[in-house]
Amino acid sequence: MRLLLLEDDHILNETLHLFLSKEGYKVDTALSIEEAETLTFNNSYDLYLLDINLPQGNGIDLLKSLRYAEDTTPTIFITALTDMNSMSEGFKLGAIDYIKKPFDPQELLIRIAAKFSTCTLTYKHLEFDPKSQIIRSEGAIIDLGNVQLKIFEKLLSQCGSVIKKEELYECLEHISDTALRVAITKIKQKLDIDIKNIRGKGYILEKL
Repeated sequence: MRLLLLEDDHILNETLHLFLSKEGYKVDTALSIEEAETLTFNNSYDLYLLDINLPQGNGIDLLKSLRYAEDTTPTIFITALTDMNSMSEGFKLGAIDYIKKPFDPQELLIRIAAKFSTCTLTYKHLEFDPKSQIIRSEGAIIDLGNVQLKIFEKLLSQCGSVIKKEELYECLEHISDTALRVAITKIKQKLDIDIKNIRGKGYILEKL
């Protein structure tokens, strides 16, 4: 999973970055709303961790602007606030959880794991459960081969980002450009989706 952490406290920012990175998460950090906005523009994330109280504004306003831009990334707020109105507004915008300062980093890790252990990824008419590895189209289960499933999961989990061919090769039983092209063609046909080939770079499942 790739996370974006927005926290203006330098020490807490560095502590959480180190802790989450050691647990296997890829973490980009921002100390300001401006930095966070730039990162969300240039990258695709699985989860936002947003502080609410910031010198230039607050994390709720940032999430509101992201939602207006049709960014539906799940969000956990980090806050010292106990204001119920702020919490209510955050949940209306699609926040999946709050964690109140001060907190043990282990608690944040537990909350992230709990929220994503049964998280279903959606794309157009498709629903994918990473835990059960089941793909559904309008309720009907679609059977993909093991190789195709791995490739689809990688593309979907990093939707909007170009995945290098070398990374997709890891999903293949026998590595070759032809085998990769065939697998992706079958995925497109079975799932009725478009996967674009970015010449010389790799493949991308574009954001909707």
